[in-house]
Amino acid sequence: MNKKERVQFVIDTLNELYIEVPIPLNHKDPYTLLIAVLMSAQSTDAKVNQITPLLFKKADNPKDMIKLSVEEIREIIKPVGLSPMKSKGIHGLSHILLDKHNGEVPVSFEALEALPAVGHKTASVVMSQAFGIPSFPVDTHIHRLMYRWNLSNGKNVVQTEKDAKRLFPEAIWNKLHLQIIYYGREYSPARAWDLEKDIITKTIGRKSVIDSYSKK
Repeated sequence: MNKKERVQFVIDTLNELYIEVPIPLNHKDPYTLLIAVLMSAQSTDAKVNQITPLLFKKADNPKDMIKLSVEEIREIIKPVGLSPMKSKGIHGLSHILLDKHNGEVPVSFEALEALPAVGHKTASVVMSQAFGIPSFPVDTHIHRLMYRWNLSNGKNVVQTEKDAKRLFPEAIWNKLHLQIIYYGREYSPARAWDLEKDIITKTIGRKSVIDSYSKK
């Protein structure tokens, strides 16, 4: 297959497997999604979904969040890891949202990335999943699979995002990035990987990746 055919095979296969793609992080609005995504750094969606109800019971909006101290936030979110940085970020960005954005999450990459503890990936998730703005957030699953599928060189997530946006139609970015994440978790994980179940990699994968698997 040439690259164009590989891209189409990925799209067709994922559309067969994942007709519906629910957003992995539980939330009720852009603010709670922003906080959940921030908390998910170097953690799992499942763990974040266990902890956010505890935090949001006390504060699910910027006004209530700043009533909590950084230490109170840290104590609640400690199980997700990196709690010192994340608690300061949550408290700080809540202040900024009130002071500069009327308590609303801004619909802008520039404004989102200016918030404490909010990087490009977090901003991309919020733009895509909260506002429906075409974005292609690249997590570890997407980075790994784009390399395995010989659609990116795997050097870094910045390049992977550029390659994904160049190869896939913008109209499907928001759905496709979630489909790839679900596929990576179910069929092409980093560990305990079974190539026989990974139909996409088995069919179009990078030769060096397949050869490396075969030597195990």
